[in-house]
Amino acid sequence: MNADAAVPTPAAKPWVLHVDLDQFIAAVEVLRRPELAGKPVIVGGRGDPTERAVVSTASYEAREFGVGSGMPLRIAARKIPDAVILPVDAPLYLAASEQVMATLRAQPGAVVQVLGWDEAFVGAGTDDPEAYARRLQQDVLDRTRLHCSVGIGDTLVRAKVATGFGKPRGTFRLTADNWLEVMGERPTIELWGVGSKVSKRLALLGVRTVAELAVADETALTGEFGPRMGLWYRQLGRGDGSAVVDDTPWVARGHSKETTFQADIVDPAEIEAAARSLLDQVLDEVAADDRPVVGLGLKVRYAPFLTKTFTKKIPSTADRAVVLARTLELVAKIEPGRPIRLLGVRAEMAMPDDAREGHTPTRGGW
Repeated sequence: MNADAAVPTPAAKPWVLHVDLDQFIAAVEVLRRPELAGKPVIVGGRGDPTERAVVSTASYEAREFGVGSGMPLRIAARKIPDAVILPVDAPLYLAASEQVMATLRAQPGAVVQVLGWDEAFVGAGTDDPEAYARRLQQDVLDRTRLHCSVGIGDTLVRAKVATGFGKPRGTFRLTADNWLEVMGERPTIELWGVGSKVSKRLALLGVRTVAELAVADETALTGEFGPRMGLWYRQLGRGDGSAVVDDTPWVARGHSKETTFQADIVDPAEIEAAARSLLDQVLDEVAADDRPVVGLGLKVRYAPFLTKTFTKKIPSTADRAVVLARTLELVAKIEPGRPIRLLGVRAEMAMPDDAREGHTPTRGGW
C-alpha cells in the first residue's frame, strides 16, 4: 500500500460569503421592460408620486441624483422629473428571489442563510474563495440574468461589510488580517448594525472611528448601552463574531401591517376602524403560523412627520377578541384631535419550543 494514500486530504478552509443582488428590484423591472436599461428607474408605492408613498428602490442611474430607499416618492420625482416611476410588484420580486436562492443552494457544499429578497450568507469550504464567488456570480447571472456582489469574510460581520467594497458586480475580501487596515479610520456608522443614533451616542463617548470602537473602554460602552449591547458594539468594531452560516428556516417573531392615508385622519371612529382592519389582516397571518400572541405594537405617524410607537406585553392568547381589546387600549393612547398620516399594528408571537437558544436566525444574521 502506498504510504501517501493513507494521509488524509486537508479540509478546505471555511469561508463566509455575503451575496447581495445589485439594485435588485430595479434590475428585475428592467428584465421585464428591457427598454428601461440605462434610465433612472424608481420603484415605490403604486407608482404615483402624487400619493403618499416612499421609494422601495432606485436604479444606479436614479441614485446619481440622490434618490434612495425610504425617500418620499414626491421628492424623488422632484429630483428626477423624467424618471420612470413604477409600482411595487412583490410577487414578481419574490419569484426572482427564489430563483436566486435556489442557485445559491446548488453551489458545491453551500449552506445558505437567507436574509431577505436580495441577500444571503453562503457558507462554503474552499481554498480559493474569490474563484468560488466568481463561479457563484456567473451561475446566478446565467440562471436569472441578475448581477450580484459578493463579500468574502472569516465572520458574518466581515463578509457583510466587505460586500459594500465589491459593488457593483465585484468581490472583496475582509478578514482579521486586513479589517483595521480597511475599516479602522472609517466612521462607526459604516458598520453593519450601527445607525445614525448609535453613532452619535458613540461620538459622545469620544468614539468616532471603527478603530476607536475596537479598543473602546468596556465600562463606558456598557454604561451607555448596557452590558450586552455595549460589549457587542465593541466586538463589532473588531469585525468579530459568529462565523457560522445557519440555514435554519427563518421564523417570524411577529406580523405587522401599516397603511399611509392619502389624506390625514382625525376622527376617533375612523382611526379605530383603520386599526381594526389592520389587526384583522395581522391576525389572519398569525393564525396561519398557529402561535399565540404575546405582545402588541401600535405605530402612529402624526402630521407632518412625527412617529410614535406604543407597545405592551399581554398574556399568551389566541383569542382574537382579547387581542382586539388590548389593541384598542393602545389606540386610546393616540393624542386626540391630532391629524394622523400613518397607522401600523403589530402582533408578537410566542417562539416555537425548538427555537435555537430562545430565538431563530434573523434577517440581519444575528
